[in-house]
Amino acid sequence: MPRFSIVVPSHGVAGRLSQALDSILAQSFGDFELIPVCDAPDSPAADVVAGYAERDSRVTPVHSPPSAGLAGARNTGLRSAVGGHVLFLDGDDVLVPGALAALDARLREVGDVDVLYFEHERTPWWEGEPANPAAPLLVGTPDGAFCPDRAPRLTGVALPAWSAAYRRGFLTEQGLAFPGDHFTDTGFGGLVALRAERVAALRTVVVRHLLRRQGNRLNLPGEHHAELLDQTELVLTRAVEQGLPADRLRPLFEQLFAAVLKTAAHPRRLPTGRRAFFRRASALYRQHRPAGHQPPGGSLGVQHRLLAAGSYAAFRTLRAANQRAARAAALFPRPRGLRTRLRYAAGLRLPLDENLAVYCAYWGRGYACNPAAIHAKARELAPHIRSVFLVEPDAVDSVPKDVEYAVIGSRKYWQVLARAKYLVNNANFADAVVKRPGSVHLQTQHGTPLKKMGADQATYPVVAAATGSFARLLARVDRWDYNLTSNRHSTEMWEKAFPGAHETLEYGYPRNDVYCTASAEDVARVRKELGVPDGKKALLYAPTHRDYATGFASGLDLAEFCEAVGDDYVVLLRAHYFYDQGSSRGGGRIIDVTEHRSSEDVCLAADALITDYSSIMFDYANLDRPIVVYADDWEVYREVRGVYFDLLESPPGRVARTPEELAAVFRDGGWADESATALRAAFRERFCQFDDGRAAERVVRRVLLGEPPESIPPVIPLAKRVPAPAAATLVRS
Repeated sequence: MPRFSIVVPSHGVAGRLSQALDSILAQSFGDFELIPVCDAPDSPAADVVAGYAERDSRVTPVHSPPSAGLAGARNTGLRSAVGGHVLFLDGDDVLVPGALAALDARLREVGDVDVLYFEHERTPWWEGEPANPAAPLLVGTPDGAFCPDRAPRLTGVALPAWSAAYRRGFLTEQGLAFPGDHFTDTGFGGLVALRAERVAALRTVVVRHLLRRQGNRLNLPGEHHAELLDQTELVLTRAVEQGLPADRLRPLFEQLFAAVLKTAAHPRRLPTGRRAFFRRASALYRQHRPAGHQPPGGSLGVQHRLLAAGSYAAFRTLRAANQRAARAAALFPRPRGLRTRLRYAAGLRLPLDENLAVYCAYWGRGYACNPAAIHAKARELAPHIRSVFLVEPDAVDSVPKDVEYAVIGSRKYWQVLARAKYLVNNANFADAVVKRPGSVHLQTQHGTPLKKMGADQATYPVVAAATGSFARLLARVDRWDYNLTSNRHSTEMWEKAFPGAHETLEYGYPRNDVYCTASAEDVARVRKELGVPDGKKALLYAPTHRDYATGFASGLDLAEFCEAVGDDYVVLLRAHYFYDQGSSRGGGRIIDVTEHRSSEDVCLAADALITDYSSIMFDYANLDRPIVVYADDWEVYREVRGVYFDLLESPPGRVARTPEELAAVFRDGGWADESATALRAAFRERFCQFDDGRAAERVVRRVLLGEPPESIPPVIPLAKRVPAPAAATLVRS
């Protein structure tokens, strides 16, 4: 039995069908059957499918007459399916690279749930930014498998059928099929959500939906809009029969009638029968309105009340008034936005403060990384410059007591942003920040790129959807005057990923200076602060973020690993900064250092690094201490996320693919043997070119003090650098 059955109706899309089929057959995960549903054996789509069926035995076409519509085609495909889980894909949509692997991985995590909902990307047919409408519905769902009662807003009616994977046994046992023809996704999604007992979410884009030039066929004028009321009545009737709890019935009712009201408010969709549509909708509203239901506020709430009262004439009048008001409102900003804009605009009219520098790291997460290192060196070399660090409200405690800060969004925040001569960030400032003539923007970055970044993400839909607007991204890049790099590889990759007119500074990363300046006493102090026992070797385990996974889930059982490698070791666990909130994941010989402010301190404390694909390996290599790569899902990561080079061909040390291999590397000493040392030496030659302990000084002198390039201290050759000493005695190059 294949893992997945993928049903692809093909009516009217013969010209684009190959794109959909290719996206499926090119998946790295190959355990599936592909069921194209054609109109007839001699139809144009059938001719396209026939070639695929001859070349690949996984392609098993079936036929459904056009008169059966989309629902009939899907039901025909469903009856032919034998896979464990069923996916429905429209004939002009595509699966993103790595989609099936991501689904399989998620299903292994959560078990064979009845439904696995996932995100999708809606891509304009010609130009414009893609949208991800499923993300807001899935963002608050529990991390693992859960009962639908725990996510009442996940009703199924607001998601298309191709935004979920369904356990085939569940659909069969419950007798679930696509109802009607038009708006069949609404009925099917609602019925599925009502019957499901265990569901889960994958907060990753799996399907790319190409919006048609003529728009969604359901939105075109016609009598078919009456079927929206059929599906609404079907779902609500089943909900009542099932005795759906009130906390689930209310959002189901609201989402269904949001669609109904949207249709009622668009006269072009209903060239005839508007009054009849409204009256039937009104009757359904009164019949199925949950007890104690409160209409929403504003104009939408008025529409709810008029629908409940059956006041079509008043509804029609309100609709016209709202359209006029919306056109007028677009000309004026909201009051709060207006105050902010006026305050910021007033600051922009004042002269630049030539002695004001503003710093920010990780979108305001705290006093950290390259901006913090530059800030500290500026206080030493350029004390005349006032330095203000920008932080979110919950990160104020991370700022040293003697450092001036401004809370993001506050009046002071906008004041200093408006007038600062120097703006330093390792991410990007808000889109609203204006690049003033004479101001200097320094982008410091926050790592060496293994994974694809910036504009290079455009061909990897899973991460492109999370990136958002590439037009806005490039607009932010246009504000940069300088971009910092720590090696020639980064220089080349940043030029591709962030094309712009800025100057590249091959000065090294200031945050890495400490790896050449820290003393044995500094290492001992940090180890004591972190709680590393005397005489133990500390192994830093620092996995990176997975775009295709939900939440932090270590791919390694650290307790079992500690047991396997022996009592000489403790593990310092540092999850990716996306997951630095929540309860401790430590215990026993595992010390959770995720929330420790300084990753540099954590690296100094560690005698060796275990990581997967995190950029921390490039920074840690400056210490010339052993690095072991744990690459249990490299193929999936490489395909979904995209990478700039094959890490497994050019690793910084030994590579392990399984927990057993990883434990063996430490038991037999392979982690620090001659082979590992040689790999690390080659890695350091390539990626530790400019990190010599003086990067912050070079940045301050060039950017803040305006010294000419020829007067900037040159980079110390790698062979002449002395890394900070490790606490344990290891085999060193």
